[in-house]
Amino acid sequence: MSALGNVHLVGLDLHTATKLLYTAILVVGLVALRWIARQVVRLALRGRSHVSARFWARQGVNLATAVFAALGLLSIWFDNGLHAAAALGILTAGAAFALQKAITSLAGYFLILRGDIFTVGDRIVMGGVRGDVIGLGFLRTTILEMGQPAGDEDEEVHTWVDGRQYTGRVVTVTNAAVFDEPVFNYSREFTFLWEELRVQITHDSDHRLAERILLEAALEHSKDRAALGTEALQKMRRRFFVPNADLEPAVFYKLNSSWIELAVRFIVPTHGIRQVKSAIAKQVLEQFQDNGIAFAPSATYAITDFPRVRLDESVPYPGETPMRMRSPEHER
Repeated sequence: MSALGNVHLVGLDLHTATKLLYTAILVVGLVALRWIARQVVRLALRGRSHVSARFWARQGVNLATAVFAALGLLSIWFDNGLHAAAALGILTAGAAFALQKAITSLAGYFLILRGDIFTVGDRIVMGGVRGDVIGLGFLRTTILEMGQPAGDEDEEVHTWVDGRQYTGRVVTVTNAAVFDEPVFNYSREFTFLWEELRVQITHDSDHRLAERILLEAALEHSKDRAALGTEALQKMRRRFFVPNADLEPAVFYKLNSSWIELAVRFIVPTHGIRQVKSAIAKQVLEQFQDNGIAFAPSATYAITDFPRVRLDESVPYPGETPMRMRSPEHER
């Protein structure tokens, strides 16, 4: 016990002060070494072609720093291994009770790294957030949010962008979400998606010509995707059991009493989908107009009967008293 004036500092002696000094030196040294290592990684792996390698190198630096900090603190403060084990057990039990969510998030971090769930640059849906992963920490994942295309809306997440394009919002999600909800990855194993463009035409339109126009537009704007998709599909089959899938564009029919719906299905890369669909829609619209193919209205009403109406001549001409129109049903 040490005295400072008339105040006695319990537990503070020369031995404890020495350990505090060693702790401060360790922390400062590790922070400096971490900064130097991150600068070396940044200089050695600069450029867009090394994004993934730069990310993993930074994760390795962070993990190494954490391990050396834990080992260093244990070595400084515990001279006896049994005392260190007992203290570590007590601290672990207390932390597990007080920091359940943080520990779960930390476990989720290691699961993400070990389980190949996603990495920086992947396009995912996690915790109800859609977008590209731009950061991965020990406790949370940072996502650059994207919009939601028609048919894929989530009422709990409100966005104003109607497509898979960035909204500009940066969202953080705890890593614990990997234990609670499924994680959808758009680009981890197979970097392509199947998309559809639907049109409704009238029954008297040339549906065979409309089908050919849709196929030609899809082939023109995704003609190189089939070959690339085949390579990606073969790569995916090396790890998983994946059934055969048709990568060539195809048109499917759906009959309705008011229209004929044609849906063209094609494969596109995970990025730039909206541009591809817009180009296909523009070409289809122009060719439909040139060939006289009419789009069906969203709703069609047919009037099959209308009651007879006669004029009541006993009523003066409008201007004095409005003319009345009466239906025979009113006289019954």
